[in-house]
Amino acid sequence: MAFFSEFKKFAVKGNVIDLAVGVVIGAAFGGITKSLVDDMIMPPLGLLISNVNFSRLHVLLRQAVIENGEVIEPAVTLNYGNFLQAVVNFLIIAMAIFLLVRTINRLREKEAAKPAPAINKQEVLLAEIRDVLKGQHDATQTSPENQKVV
Repeated sequence: MAFFSEFKKFAVKGNVIDLAVGVVIGAAFGGITKSLVDDMIMPPLGLLISNVNFSRLHVLLRQAVIENGEVIEPAVTLNYGNFLQAVVNFLIIAMAIFLLVRTINRLREKEAAKPAPAINKQEVLLAEIRDVLKGQHDATQTSPENQKVV
């Protein structure tokens, strides 16, 4: 029974939930990025390189065997265009994440660089009084006369 309670404790930890949320958001972000690459970036890039679609780029290693209009053995191709497309997708995702992390880090630096709010003299005096009273309270708690003998 201890195994299951330990597993339950692990599974409902905040970090595991955060990770699950991150995976779901990451999958959705992957869909957005794929659309960005396929629908927005690749068409102009294809125009620049004479309307070539990366996903169609391949090297034919062996012709298909066709008899009576029926494919007996399919063609064997090395689809390097799909690989190029995956590399472009990766570079765009990496750049987007880099820009996001960079922005967050800069915002954190700005927040950390803000000066601490000024404390007025009255607050300083009250803090000192609090510390003195706390010191007196701690001293009376640890004095030998206040300790019970059992």
